[in-house]
Amino acid sequence: MSVSVRALREDDRPWAIESMRERWSGEVIVTGGKARDASLLEGFVAETDGEPVGLATYETRSAGCELVTLDSFREATGVGSALLTAVANAAWKQGCRELSVVITNDNVRALGFYQRRGFVLAALRTRAVEKSRRLKPEIPELGLFDIPIRDELELALDLRKSRA
Repeated sequence: MSVSVRALREDDRPWAIESMRERWSGEVIVTGGKARDASLLEGFVAETDGEPVGLATYETRSAGCELVTLDSFREATGVGSALLTAVANAAWKQGCRELSVVITNDNVRALGFYQRRGFVLAALRTRAVEKSRRLKPEIPELGLFDIPIRDELELALDLRKSRA
């Protein structure tokens, strides 16, 4: 399967919002105690034969960039990797030297995915999800494998090293 990646366009926004509602219980994403509307962020769409198969959104701030959402609708096919590469390249071009992502403690698949691609643990925010639920009550109590969702793990990729 061949995956192509292109920039998220304005005419993609309704589809992106629907995807976020299905995957994230809405377009508002809360990390680090901060809520943001991911449907308004820059991003990329992965396609196969003209059909959307993935979506990534990110936010740039000074020398850092945060990957806010990353969704592959066809897992283990290279969609997530292609989207991550597109975001890392865009972040680098925008002057970012680090790409970070925040996941919850239950998301062991994402933890492995990011570490295999060079991300390292940068921070652990214990009980951070309690605060996030005040901003977004839809965040479930239990996550993957019935693991209680409590903590945030921040992972970071040094874009200078990953580009060497």
